[in-house]
Amino acid sequence: MRRVAVTFCLSVPLLWAVVASAVTQPPGSPGDSLRSRIAWQIALERVGFSPGLIDGKGGSRTELATREFQRSRGMTETGTLDTATSSALGIDPVGAMRSYTIEANDIAQVGPLPKGWTAKSLADRLPYPSLEEMLAEKFHCSKSVLRQLNPGLDFSRLHTGLSLTVPDIRPTSLPQGRRIVVDLSAKLIRVLDASGQTLGLFHCSVAANKANLPSGRASVAVISRNPTYVFDPKMWPEAKNDRKKLLIPPGPRNPVGLCWIGLSLPGYGIHGTPAPELIGKTGSHGCIRLTNWDALRLGDMVRVGTPVAFQSN
Repeated sequence: MRRVAVTFCLSVPLLWAVVASAVTQPPGSPGDSLRSRIAWQIALERVGFSPGLIDGKGGSRTELATREFQRSRGMTETGTLDTATSSALGIDPVGAMRSYTIEANDIAQVGPLPKGWTAKSLADRLPYPSLEEMLAEKFHCSKSVLRQLNPGLDFSRLHTGLSLTVPDIRPTSLPQGRRIVVDLSAKLIRVLDASGQTLGLFHCSVAANKANLPSGRASVAVISRNPTYVFDPKMWPEAKNDRKKLLIPPGPRNPVGLCWIGLSLPGYGIHGTPAPELIGKTGSHGCIRLTNWDALRLGDMVRVGTPVAFQSN
């Protein structure tokens, strides 16, 4: 897509039963298992029903994504990982993790992150400020999960050639959607097919100020990966030292992340974020914010002209 400047060895049935027993228990219970909860979240993500950040907790977002998946398959909506749901998702706790060796290209994506809008505008790219952040985003997880999977590892001394355990994230191809529905109250984006069935689900952040929430209907006007961003001081009243428009370079820590899905509604878009661990916890200035990986996946599921509807209950 063109770049644009953005203005704002058990048998399988028995294994499923063990997984269901483990991940539906409350955290800290005897059946609780970090590996099982990560496997649950990975399986949901692979079928397009994002649990948000893979955090190994199996909390409310994971349960919501599970209910939506169950509904899309005509199953009983429990939000828990019963045997039937485990089977439909293809849960694999044994293969949920893998070993990854840090490469030179990983190091190349890390660098000093300028502070202040003027300093950012003078940079060539806005990189990851640490290798730990880069790896967490690469494997769609929290930094906490990386540390839990690698006890004793000094994350301040990561280097090329070092191997560590990570969630086994695999590229998947999701079906094309016919329309997008943004649920502003639940902070959810649903991608629907022609019959209204949910094909994909993504957790998002919305405007902190209700007056800035979009409404009505729109359509996708542009899809840009690795976008630049136009800083407008009118949209950032807290930036008191920068009073002119600035062109902010691309990169994972660009204000709109790695993908911008611009809408026909002037000034609004759906986009990535420089702070994936804050999705759903903090508000935006008005646009709809996703993790970078979810923004990229959504960009693959829609096209220019795809209708977008906003609803608030």
